[in-house]
Parts: sequence; C-alpha cells; structure tokens
Amino acid sequence: MKKAISTSNAPAAIGPYSQAIEANGMVFVSGQLPVDPATGEFAPGGVKEQATQSLTNIKNILAEAGLTMDNVVKTCVFLADIKDFVAMNEVYATFFNAPFPARSAMAVKDLPKGAMVEIECIAAR
Repeated sequence: MKKAISTSNAPAAIGPYSQAIEANGMVFVSGQLPVDPATGEFAPGGVKEQATQSLTNIKNILAEAGLTMDNVVKTCVFLADIKDFVAMNEVYATFFNAPFPARSAMAVKDLPKGAMVEIECIAAR
C-alpha cells in the first residue's frame, strides 16, 4: 500500500523516516533541509540559497517518483525567522507554475542543524 521513494540526488534520511512515501497516488515528501547531497553541507549563503536547495531536493525526490513540481498540491514552509518570508517567496515562485499549490508558511522556534528554512510537500499523480 505504501512505497518508499529515495534518491541519491537529495540528502539521505538521517533518522527513522523516508525521503518520501507514495500511497494511493499521492507522494508525501519529508521536510527538506537545505543540504547539498554532494557535500552533506548546507547550501552556502542566506535564506534564498537555502530555499533554492530545499526546493531542488524536493524536485529531485519527485523526479525519482516520476513527477514534477507541477504535481505538487500542498507545501509547508518552515522558517527560522518570519522576516525571511519575502526572500523565500521570491525563490519559491520560480519553482512553481499556476495554479500554485496550496501552502502554509510559518516561523518556528528552531530548525534542525540551525537551518533557515525547511520545506515539505504533497504531490498527486
């Protein structure tokens, strides 16, 4: 009923979770930190660079499932500082086409490893 999706083009799971799970035609992508899978380090720079890396990781996971960003129906964006919303949104807009996915965006107290952004999504076949 559920199938794990995994690619070396996104950071490996560092705990008891999958990069993504497919179930009933839906793909649930775990929150993606801005980790470059080639180096294991955060993308250098600020929130724009980190958002780009997080969204690129999502794009690569979806590609492994045979999907694109156009299949995304819902995203959740977690920011370490809500003041970074505008900068993140500028990058976010370059990854999606209308009709845009539904989205929640919020500031949280802390993100793993001190990240500035983490993004998760749900995609449909």
